[in-house]
Amino acid sequence: MNETDKIPRIIGTYTSNKAGPLLFITAGVHGNEPSGVYALKQVFKILQKEKPKIVGKVVGVSGNRAALQKSVRYIDEDLNRTWTVANIEQQIKDSHEKQEMFEIIEVLNQFPKHDFTKRYFLDCHTTSAASAPYISVQEVNDNDSWAHKFPTYIIRGFSDIVLGCIDHYESRIGMTGFVFEGGQHESKIAKMNHEGIIWLALQNACNLNLNSLNTFPEAAQMLLEKKKDQKTFKISYRHGLQPDDEFKMEPGYSNFQPIKEGELLAHQNGNPVYSKWDAYIFMPLYQKQGNDGFFIVEEVSA
Repeated sequence: MNETDKIPRIIGTYTSNKAGPLLFITAGVHGNEPSGVYALKQVFKILQKEKPKIVGKVVGVSGNRAALQKSVRYIDEDLNRTWTVANIEQQIKDSHEKQEMFEIIEVLNQFPKHDFTKRYFLDCHTTSAASAPYISVQEVNDNDSWAHKFPTYIIRGFSDIVLGCIDHYESRIGMTGFVFEGGQHESKIAKMNHEGIIWLALQNACNLNLNSLNTFPEAAQMLLEKKKDQKTFKISYRHGLQPDDEFKMEPGYSNFQPIKEGELLAHQNGNPVYSKWDAYIFMPLYQKQGNDGFFIVEEVSA
């Protein structure tokens, strides 16, 4: 049986019954990105066994359950593009992903704002290309200052270019948080990175003393050691694709790799795509599904 089979919507909850914030963690919004689900299971296993003290409550939720069971990105459409104002206000449920979206919203509504001092979110993803772990943050509410408490690269502006993401919705309803990309889909390190960010989110949001655990989490320590390398980037360009486009990246690109103006990046419908920038490439597409060919990012001050 595939480990992602029969995943419950709520992977786990934990509380010490002390007033405080909600930490709402989603994983597997894309079905070919299960490492966040595995990480949540591991973290909740330790929490339930050791019973450390926290304030508030942490809730772990699975995303596209059907796609996870089939190990595909989505069934009908990208779940991380469905969270638009129109879809939600008009209760549009004309695809599998929109139906799953409303199921996730129903779970979130079980933990209303008035029951908590604050509500945080964390959405766990991986990338098709090799990548250092990074945070994608929308510059609304206090998301950006919250993101800078964590020791990774930080990308601003993704949700401003690609609408309908789950973090866009969560920010609209007043929650504070970000998306965390743990690494390449098949990378064993991605699961470790997801475990690490979950532990650090518990530390920062719910006052979990990581030293109170029987063993300080190796995954959290691994991320903390990256603090000295923290950089902040801004997306300056999205190379979008149409459904019938034939697109192929040149091999070997990874996130945050420097590129030069005039460099051959890809072929689209038989035509070369050259760089117009001296900057960094971000999220080059190396999978069959997806409507984002690549992004261009530039380093900015924190």
